[in-house]
Amino acid sequence: MTQQSTSLAAGAALPTVTKAITQETIDAYALAGGDSNPLHTDPAFAANTQFGGTIAHGMLLLAYVSEMLTAAFGEDWLTGGRLKVRFRAPARPGDALTCAGTVTSVEDGKTLCAIECRNESGEVLVSGEAEVSRSSI
Repeated sequence: MTQQSTSLAAGAALPTVTKAITQETIDAYALAGGDSNPLHTDPAFAANTQFGGTIAHGMLLLAYVSEMLTAAFGEDWLTGGRLKVRFRAPARPGDALTCAGTVTSVEDGKTLCAIECRNESGEVLVSGEAEVSRSSI
């Protein structure tokens, strides 16, 4: 797991990660994370909320973003990565998500990336910036 992409320069695209969101995925994440909020796990309850149905945990989406960053930077992401994001819209069962990013700068041992997670309609669900301190530049 010591993959490192020292060749990523400003303007380079990060490898994309595509995932399908299902109610089963949301339920499994709720169980693993100990978050059984009915907004995520109870379709009847969630139908009566402002969202009109269940939504995925924000941290589940960030796990997919982290998977993308791990694919790009390997151990450097896992040991020296920082993420600053905004949640813009919810992910729902049936959504096909794509996490993507672009290197915006590389200097002083740090790589900055613009990242986002979109659904199949192109709606931005999460956007932000990742910073990776790289051990071997």
